[in-house]
Amino acid sequence: MIAFVATPIGNLKDITLRALEALQNADVIFCEDTRHTVKLLNAYGIKKPLRACHKFNEHEAAAEIVALFKEGREVCIVSDAGMPVVSDPGNTVSQDLRAAGVPYTVLPGANAALSALVLSALDASRFTFVGFLPDKAGERRRLLERFKNARETLLFHSAPQDVDRDIAALFEAFGDRKACAVREITKLFEEAKDFTLKEGLAGEKRGEYVLVVEGASGESPLNALSVREHVKAYMGEGLTKKEALKKAAEDRGVSKSELYRETLDL
Repeated sequence: MIAFVATPIGNLKDITLRALEALQNADVIFCEDTRHTVKLLNAYGIKKPLRACHKFNEHEAAAEIVALFKEGREVCIVSDAGMPVVSDPGNTVSQDLRAAGVPYTVLPGANAALSALVLSALDASRFTFVGFLPDKAGERRRLLERFKNARETLLFHSAPQDVDRDIAALFEAFGDRKACAVREITKLFEEAKDFTLKEGLAGEKRGEYVLVVEGASGESPLNALSVREHVKAYMGEGLTKKEALKKAAEDRGVSKSELYRETLDL
């Protein structure tokens, strides 16, 4: 059996009996970081050969897994925390296994994004998991533009050193919205802190974060204003006239040129 196995995201007790059984029966365990995984295995008295499977060697790891499968070996694939493949290594491995005709299964378990969604108390009827934002500013803007009008709750992973940058990018793309910063999930200092994108998140940033952001509310309330007042409202927030025209046009679902003549003197 080849199995992708979810592991705890913090509290080591958040592992399933089935996952422990699979790890105990495995001939080899492929993991993101052997130093991290060995701590989990030691906590449950499991000693198994470990192989690295990270974003730089997934094709090589997949080839080795295929060979082990053909030998009839039991293989588990884990990431440092949570579900492999989801914002973690493993997707390339799954694709290579499928291409090679090698069957695999998944042993579900802890998931940071879903846990954060529950802790945020924001609308959970529909949601979209976006994951980590790109490092390059242009790529961040283009990605967020795709989700600007999405009505469902949005979920983002964010490293502590990127939280302020990511919130600023979200505000630039979406305007002001309710949000919740969830960190240290399942750990001693678990926290779900409400804030708005405009005000940002105060305090020192520690631990891995999930930023949960409410979806678009539909038509902008600024649409009730005249075109001039609409554009001036955005300029009053510090946007240039060009930027304000673009946002007002997006709100109204028209082109900038349709609004331009009414704002020539601004």
